[in-house]
Amino acid sequence: MPRTSSSSSLDPPISRSCGSRMAATILRGTPVASRPSRRPRNSYAASRPENGSHHDLVSRTMSQILSGGEPFLYRGESGVGVLLVHGWTSSPQEMRDLGKHLAGQGHTVLGLRLPGHGTRPADLNRLLWRDWLAAVEDGYHFLENASDKVVAMGLSLGGALALLLAASLPVAGVVAMATPYELPTQPRLRWLRHLLFPMRPLGNLLRFMPKPTVNDYKDPQAYEDHLSYDVFPVQSVPEVGGLLELLRQQLPGMRAPLLLLHAVEDRGVSPDHARSIYARVGSTEKELVWIEDSGHVITVEPSRRRVYDLAAEFVDRELERAP
Repeated sequence: MPRTSSSSSLDPPISRSCGSRMAATILRGTPVASRPSRRPRNSYAASRPENGSHHDLVSRTMSQILSGGEPFLYRGESGVGVLLVHGWTSSPQEMRDLGKHLAGQGHTVLGLRLPGHGTRPADLNRLLWRDWLAAVEDGYHFLENASDKVVAMGLSLGGALALLLAASLPVAGVVAMATPYELPTQPRLRWLRHLLFPMRPLGNLLRFMPKPTVNDYKDPQAYEDHLSYDVFPVQSVPEVGGLLELLRQQLPGMRAPLLLLHAVEDRGVSPDHARSIYARVGSTEKELVWIEDSGHVITVEPSRRRVYDLAAEFVDRELERAP
């Protein structure tokens, strides 16, 4: 079962000028029917079946979101919308303090809850990577209607989703934190991937695998407070692999300004992943910054204030650019 999280303060009310009906829909996690004319042909939200797994699953799990795992929205007046995307098996909780920091700078901030997250591990076994990418597209289109520019930020798998979003939609900039280039080399994940790709039906028998008991957190309390599943949902592992395969294909076409943040001592996703992304991304404006005194989840570790400041400075630079 997921670890419980510390209680969080209530989010500010959703402004009507920000599209209250659409915002409420996104914050519940329900698929959004955005304007078809604004979606590219390769849009995963547009291609999602009306009665597909994502739609059915959300209907069953909306009331089961764990305390602290709720999505959030902060309304600002800067003209910049920031989309925050959490990592695999985690929840919006790991992005909330970053969101508050950016909201304090006057930005509109939307912290998504990816389908199958912040509820129960079994939910992830029913979903495809297209469901996650479609949810991120929905968040982008909401912020596009509420802001002049949209910056996408993501942690771990959320960073991969932010990069993929920018490869197909006009994102003003991307901050990718602790982002994998391929399926991480954790022995259990590698074993599951090689086992399941040729034998996918085996996932029906082996549904979960415990995560390693050893972690790379520098702050033990941050580990205790972090709302994340304690197991790997087995059928979801190939979906992560498939999404990262798409990322490797799309990176050369991603031209938006990019800030990569990665912990020097990240044992979940090694620093080599950041180097690979930096080398292969098509952006001409790109920067890789190493974070000290942190494990994989850099948004909750002792060095998180530096992460927040770097992210805020990146948004400020994009705000100063001509439209």
